[in-house]
Amino acid sequence: MDTTNTVPQGAIRVLVAKLGLDGHDRGAKVVARVLRDAGMEVIYTGLYKTPDQVVSAAIEEDVDVIGVSLLSGSHVPLFRELCKCLRDKGADHIFVVAGGVIPERDYESLMESGVDVIVPQEARAELIVSSIAGLIAARGNR
Repeated sequence: MDTTNTVPQGAIRVLVAKLGLDGHDRGAKVVARVLRDAGMEVIYTGLYKTPDQVVSAAIEEDVDVIGVSLLSGSHVPLFRELCKCLRDKGADHIFVVAGGVIPERDYESLMESGVDVIVPQEARAELIVSSIAGLIAARGNR
């Protein structure tokens, strides 16, 4: 896993992940860079992870947020399983941010499964950063 060594104390910790068979990680790497540039600590899991692997890594790394970018079209079942794993492992305090190619018709289903924020594929860096910072601020942790 790739971690940043120069992180301000109290920085928001974000695990960026790719679930399932989606092998396109350029967007996830760009998002990871944007978050690092905004002062967040970012851990990138790499490609082809299962929801259980992502949740285990998030718990081990003690992150505030899991950000998942999906382009494969299997976002509904993968996010459903990811959020179920978080609940099953007692880690549903970790926020889930969904990004990538996600049709608006699926937003409600994702939110019902436990996704906290959906960031559209065309989102600018400022929206990505403010969405994550807003989650943390609303909880009052930072």
